[in-house]
Amino acid sequence: MSALPQEGDVAQEVEIVWIEDPMKLDYVRQALDKVHTRKGKPRYERDGRLIGYSNLAPKAPRSADSGLFARRTFYLLPHDRPNRPDDPECPYKVGSPLEAVDPRTVAAGAVGEKTARSQGTAETVRTGP
Repeated sequence: MSALPQEGDVAQEVEIVWIEDPMKLDYVRQALDKVHTRKGKPRYERDGRLIGYSNLAPKAPRSADSGLFARRTFYLLPHDRPNRPDDPECPYKVGSPLEAVDPRTVAAGAVGEKTARSQGTAETVRTGP
């Protein structure tokens, strides 16, 4: 199961683990997944690739309805802009998916946010020739 995380859903997070450098990405998709463990790399069953995940506090409770733990995963699908930055046919050349956030705004216990960078509207500052 996967859902968009809300502030209360991430209160038990103690750490965000990045598998890839999030500073190189305009956005990542975030989802709240139900998994069997509080920490460690969760099983990833989507197209694309896993970029990061959250670890929970040692005493984080299980969901009463499923007996599983709600943890965030951060991922990209094959057609996402960070995978195709120079492709004019990319569906997210400007804008981003509903669940996308700027990875620079992600922290343990805080839901990420959309920014001009994640929306593809930020001006790029060039250095050098």
